[in-house]
Amino acid sequence: MQKTHTIDAGGKAMGRVAAEAAKALMGKMSPDYTPNKHSDVKVTITNASKMNKREQKLTEKMYRTYSGYPGGARDESLRSLNTRKGHGAALKIAITRMLPRNTLRVARLKNLTISE
Repeated sequence: MQKTHTIDAGGKAMGRVAAEAAKALMGKMSPDYTPNKHSDVKVTITNASKMNKREQKLTEKMYRTYSGYPGGARDESLRSLNTRKGHGAALKIAITRMLPRNTLRVARLKNLTISE
């Protein structure tokens, strides 16, 4: 049986929404939680563009990627990430980093849906 968990991100901070979504994706909201089993919980986040983001966070929060080549490190601010990929991209990165780094992470992220 597949359960659904809906989160309204309007007016909330990004970290609070991401923490709630990560907790639900791991299955910790249900009484039959087992750490080594994949829980069938679908998480839907709505109103990602209406999240509460401070001006300082938009300019100072940096996302670093590395291509593997010398000089391949790239930094991008939260504001430019939002304009390039949409408001849900930063939220998905935050949720990904809150999930445990094991083989269940990819399967859990497939149950995540973010709508602007």
